[in-house]
Amino acid sequence: MQEVDGVVKALAGAVQQSGGAAPLILLLTVFALAVFLGVEIITKIPPTLHTPLMSGSNAISGITLVGAVLATGADNGTWAGILGFSAVVFATMNVVGGFVVTNRMLAMFKTKK
Repeated sequence: MQEVDGVVKALAGAVQQSGGAAPLILLLTVFALAVFLGVEIITKIPPTLHTPLMSGSNAISGITLVGAVLATGADNGTWAGILGFSAVVFATMNVVGGFVVTNRMLAMFKTKK
């Protein structure tokens, strides 16, 4: 946890020194670190915890879907509406796919008759 705090402080210091001139580079750096951290966490999770974590991520995806619907409904222009609609479509696919995968994982534990 201290390493993450150190990285965040270093990024904040870099933004202050650059005067905020490179927000894209900062965002790409944060994205790359999030991807790396996510892969490291997921690979270290034992298989017995995958089903509960999948259910939790489905709930988070549902919140994302609500946010996408709210963003689409706001009157922010044509491009914002198009991007909002695509966010709704992708978030819906994520929620449905998550429930399908969770259902299949739970079916593996049922006894056969």
